[in-house]
Amino acid sequence: MKSVSNIAENIKPSGIRKFFDIVSEMPDAISLGVGEPDFDTPWHVVDEGIYSLERGRTYYTSNSGLMELREEICKWYNRKYSVEYNASNECIITVGGSEGIDLALRALLNPGDEVIIPEPSYVSYVPCVSLAGGTPVTIDLKNENQFKLTEAELAEKITDKSKVLILSFPNNPTGAIMSKEDLKPIAKLAIENDLYVISDEIYSELTYTETPHCSIASLPGMSERTIVINGFSKAYAMTGWRLGYALAPQKIAKLMTKIHQFCIMCAPTTSQYAAIEALKNGDKDIANMRKSYDERRRYLVARLNDMGMPAFEPLGAFYIFPSIQKYGMTSDEYATNLLKSQKLAVVPGTAFGDCGEGFIRISYAYSIDQLREALDRIERFNASL
Repeated sequence: MKSVSNIAENIKPSGIRKFFDIVSEMPDAISLGVGEPDFDTPWHVVDEGIYSLERGRTYYTSNSGLMELREEICKWYNRKYSVEYNASNECIITVGGSEGIDLALRALLNPGDEVIIPEPSYVSYVPCVSLAGGTPVTIDLKNENQFKLTEAELAEKITDKSKVLILSFPNNPTGAIMSKEDLKPIAKLAIENDLYVISDEIYSELTYTETPHCSIASLPGMSERTIVINGFSKAYAMTGWRLGYALAPQKIAKLMTKIHQFCIMCAPTTSQYAAIEALKNGDKDIANMRKSYDERRRYLVARLNDMGMPAFEPLGAFYIFPSIQKYGMTSDEYATNLLKSQKLAVVPGTAFGDCGEGFIRISYAYSIDQLREALDRIERFNASL
């Protein structure tokens, strides 16, 4: 038989799902590995989805999504982050944020184009670049810089082939954020070197500083070269609804819609009606969930540092990235032995890039009681070492 795709065959499977699959078959195990809110979708959002079904709204929407939803997204982004988009031709509704990332890369890349990816980062970026025919170029972010991207780090990686920079802040897995002042020199380099920026802002509403999240698209000269990716999974606890969106300059949005048209047709109709309600009346839901995550975040930072597992304070998302270097094991060995010994699953830092070696990712999208028990198990395991 003829060979299969070399690109697909060489892509590594997700390091997150590996441990999740093991835990699912292990009684009494606790998993802090999956980045999924432990909250139910707010009832008024669910109710709107049910109502849409009762009204027989079960047909295809336009390829770009319901106009009412796109209008609400554009109003919401302008209200929250001071960026203006045209709902008719600069917004596309996608099947989760992940599809938006894939569409953006396929719309932008030609074979051999380089995509700069600061790591540790979400597991999909490198494979999606490869599948789109691009060349991933990674930057090893530093713990001493709180895993922020610096101007010098970016400048060092830019070549004549550089075309796209992927930004993922607040960051999965580190919880790092980039303030407006942090983003200004990055934006300057992007403009000077004519780079597109894909800004994955799926955790934008889970920022724990007094100053809210800043979208790089809001900086001068950036909206015309930035594709913003966001969605409803994290902020509204709507992971299973599979709904995201992309905001992009008209030319790029048109190309993304064309690809989406042939691959997906449209995002789920029921989810789109529910999302309209979330945007209109969901601010309090976000605030309540963010407050709970913040309490858990503070608990983990204090507890881990008390037990001698240094971790910088994450100011976004719902992850913490402590160091395990002093235990003399690789991240994979530490996570595997912890799971076998204490029936507790965390994710090795290397699942998010080679520079994640020496770290593990802990998700605090779990109840405080589960987190207490999990930290007790980590403490027992560390004592045994």
